[in-house]
Amino acid sequence: MVEPMNWISEVVRPRIKTLFKRETPENLWIKCPDTGQMVFHKEVEQNHWVIPGSEHHLKMSATARLKMMFDEGTWIDVPLPEVPADPLKFRDEKRYVDRLKEARAKTGMADAFKIGFGRVGGLPMTIAAQEFGFMAGSLGMAGGEAFVRGAETALEKRTPYVLFAASGGARMQEGILSLMQMPRTTVAVRRLSAARLPYIVVLTNPTTGGVTASYAMLGDVHLAEPGALICFAGPRVIEQTIREKLPDGFQRAEYLREHGMVDQVVHRHQLKETISRLCGLLMDVRQAPAGTPPAPVAPEPLPDAA
Repeated sequence: MVEPMNWISEVVRPRIKTLFKRETPENLWIKCPDTGQMVFHKEVEQNHWVIPGSEHHLKMSATARLKMMFDEGTWIDVPLPEVPADPLKFRDEKRYVDRLKEARAKTGMADAFKIGFGRVGGLPMTIAAQEFGFMAGSLGMAGGEAFVRGAETALEKRTPYVLFAASGGARMQEGILSLMQMPRTTVAVRRLSAARLPYIVVLTNPTTGGVTASYAMLGDVHLAEPGALICFAGPRVIEQTIREKLPDGFQRAEYLREHGMVDQVVHRHQLKETISRLCGLLMDVRQAPAGTPPAPVAPEPLPDAA
């Protein structure tokens, strides 16, 4: 026997629910990793991706970092060299070229570096920012070329070079070609030093692997954001290797500052002022008024890297 349909519960009620249903954006709220606090996405974005209250520093895109740093949020993009897309024809679960396409569609960037030239606190500056959203900010040939181009721009314009490091390390899909970028970037840093131009590194969460083992640890001054993981091998790997429990906060920015590996831990809201002041002291120049366009500087030949 078929039971009669309940018209009220099965027809009227679903229609009422559909009539008053509101579409809620999936990213309306952000959950703080430290406290579990739920915060409006827009509020966190306006706060430079720092959770109000807990002050937890979330990951930040390369474009957002440049906008935060440069005066009036404007800069000149430095064109980056093109490199072979898949020199080793690498494939794991997916083809490397497919992973690159996905990362480019996700971030709108050609690779994991963005470099800009403009003014910070009135002082001409070249800034490079790594995009962790692009294959974990991994260093490959494109990243190496981008870093070197940023250093060459700083040499040409006679500006400080500031790096915001965020990376999981070298890009395994490019094998030895990725590892070769470590000495190449080291030579670029030596050229900056020979030209007596400041090289400031800001270590963000996370900075690991081959990036830590090369240009991220060669700065004249090393700043770090609060709570940033900074290491070559991660704490889990070390614990499994030595079979001992590591100290609390091991390899975090505050621990490394106490042990002399980081000069200063700086809140994201104070980074622009701190870097502007440091570069002004190191360049030994009087800062120009904010909003003044960068003055053209005649290029000079690069010093010998040997």
